Amino acid sequence: MSLTDAVRRTLARHHLAGPDTRVVVAFSGGPDSTALLHVLRELAHAGDLRLVGAAHLNHGLRAAAPEDECHCAEVAGAMGLPFAADRIDVRALAQQTGRSIEDAAHHARTAFFSRAAEVLRADVVAVGHTKDDQAETFLLRLIRGAGSRGLAAMYPRSGVVIRPLLECSKRQVRAFLNERALSCLHDETNDDVGIPRNRVRAELLPLLVQRFNPQVVNALAAAAALARADEALIRALTAEWTAAHVERPSPGTWRVDSGSLATAPQAIGFRALHDLMSQASAGRPIGLGTVLRGWSVVTGERPRLDGPGLCLERHGGYVVLTSRPAGPVGRHQAVSAGPAPSISQPLPIPGELVLPEWGQAMSAEVMHSAHDAPLPNGATAVVPKVLVADGLAVRTRRAGDRVRVPAGHRKLQDLFVDRKVPRGERDRIPIVTTADDRIVWVAGHVLDPDFRVIDPAQAVVVLRLKGVGGSC
Repeated sequence: MSLTDAVRRTLARHHLAGPDTRVVVAFSGGPDSTALLHVLRELAHAGDLRLVGAAHLNHGLRAAAPEDECHCAEVAGAMGLPFAADRIDVRALAQQTGRSIEDAAHHARTAFFSRAAEVLRADVVAVGHTKDDQAETFLLRLIRGAGSRGLAAMYPRSGVVIRPLLECSKRQVRAFLNERALSCLHDETNDDVGIPRNRVRAELLPLLVQRFNPQVVNALAAAAALARADEALIRALTAEWTAAHVERPSPGTWRVDSGSLATAPQAIGFRALHDLMSQASAGRPIGLGTVLRGWSVVTGERPRLDGPGLCLERHGGYVVLTSRPAGPVGRHQAVSAGPAPSISQPLPIPGELVLPEWGQAMSAEVMHSAHDAPLPNGATAVVPKVLVADGLAVRTRRAGDRVRVPAGHRKLQDLFVDRKVPRGERDRIPIVTTADDRIVWVAGHVLDPDFRVIDPAQAVVVLRLKGVGGSC
């Protein structure tokens, strides 16, 4: 099978692009991105997609970087494609943020892709990761002790980024370039075996090919695909378990019966605890060691854990997680017992609405399809974009509010009573409504079934409730 046909199959198999999809190529000038640019131009000429430009990020790490940028601009110009370029001092960024150069470069590229898509009015940005890159990623994460979430490695689509070459080998890429006598650049930093990925590429993979399995790249890529399938199932089962067992007595607080959590299948229990801790931490990284220490609270081996951005403790037969937002060190401040202020404010799409009275924020993020969206949970809801196109708002409850549930309509007051939400907290639960004041989501409790996603290929809006500001 030719490289062009292989890419066409990948685009169709994973719903990455269609005839009306506007695609920009992330073009470094290296072998993979050069092949990708020419393959997608062929597919654009065949009507499979719309190629709307090339984008190049100058990382400022190499003396030859300016010449690389000029080369990429010339190639794009010769193909008649719009060209978007940007420059960033990745080394300075790494020092400022305390990241490694590789990590800082990754974050810089991710931000650049979003900007390039906006400038070139593209739907997606195509990057040149191949099956060999997937094998390297799998090995790196295996060495670091990852589970199914990490071993899933790179997805064919991640947000605005698509990977049309992910099921193609570098051997196929080289053959394509040789057949067409296409010139490309060489990045000498890829030869530095002091970088773990380069060492895996230069030393570990060749050893595995020579001594263990000549088809090891295919085997590792297949293992990553299996891990993605396992991960999807675990995510779905965990979301189902969480919806049935986790309570949200107030914003920034999660409560779960310790016995139910301890006796759940271990894969579900650990994942549920990790997800809850991640929500409570408001985005701070939660590693395996922190989850294991948290599990000792679940089993009663310790009464309390102060983790990054969260408090986890036993209260009778319950495990209670409390968000501990960034701020002065100390105990989490209880929400005032006084009357809650009435709130009614528009929620920008995309954007964020901060609710300082509660130390919370509600955000709305647009994603091209539900395939890219996180699974719904107590702090996250996913709704079809088309159903909220007229806008959203966030408000407090009002007398007579009724919410649609699978069995019909219910008074919101009755729902709170059934869920044992303390009386003093009911006026502090954010309610997301449409422009005509129909309740879409009672945050942490119920999503109107009419707003559930039916077609996973449609664009969606991801609603998130998170903690901000305050002290612990």
